[in-house]
Amino acid sequence: MAQISRSVVGLRIAGEDLIPAEVTSMLGCESTSEQTKGDLVVKRKKRTAEIGMWRMKATDFEPENLDAQILEILEKLSSNLEVWEVLTKKFKIDLFCGLFMKKSNEGITISPLSLMMLGERGILLGLDIYDPD
Repeated sequence: MAQISRSVVGLRIAGEDLIPAEVTSMLGCESTSEQTKGDLVVKRKKRTAEIGMWRMKATDFEPENLDAQILEILEKLSSNLEVWEVLTKKFKIDLFCGLFMKKSNEGITISPLSLMMLGERGILLGLDIYDPD
């Protein structure tokens, strides 16, 4: 099995009443991007944020290295599982993974350690897989 060509990974914490500074304080690390409900967000076009969001982006890898990206993010953040329990009760938390293929048959493995670290923190794993065409 050929390895997935490229991976882009980011932790997303989202919620109606999310205050980014509070999440930063709980996790002990600044976000790479954030918004509060009602903020003006300018990307492709201007819009008003409908929810609060706290994001932590990992370094992109070519070829993919999902385990390294998961570790890169989680090593920066609190390892206190009680903090994560509070956050998962209040907010939606997921690890978005964009996986980009150059060929029609590429694959990926994720280590038990990475899966355990995500699971014990209550982080959902989302895989968006993009084919070469």
